Amino acid sequence: MREQNVLIHCCEDMRRNVEAVCDQHPDRHDCPDCLVEYVAHLREYGLMIHDGGTSSLRIRFCPWCGAQLPETLRDRWFEELACRGIDPWEDEIPESFRSSAWWADGVA
Repeated sequence: MREQNVLIHCCEDMRRNVEAVCDQHPDRHDCPDCLVEYVAHLREYGLMIHDGGTSSLRIRFCPWCGAQLPETLRDRWFEELACRGIDPWEDEIPESFRSSAWWADGVA
């Protein structure tokens, strides 16, 4: 959900969890208390997999309020980069494609 170009999560519990910062773990993926992540450039929520990496398992509904979460823009992100001749595995990704800036004013 968006309001005045600011992301509004579905409920306070979701917001609190995706914005949680741990004073013992600079990287949220290292903190066992961080459960859900939000990847802004993909508009995607996921359950964090604490196996030493940064993987997550995409979720479609909020674990707290049950709201349906927005559709991921993962495929569209790759398509937009390809249209610009950018290989995300080899090339530098423009700043606007590393945040919600690329989709905030038109897709959502």
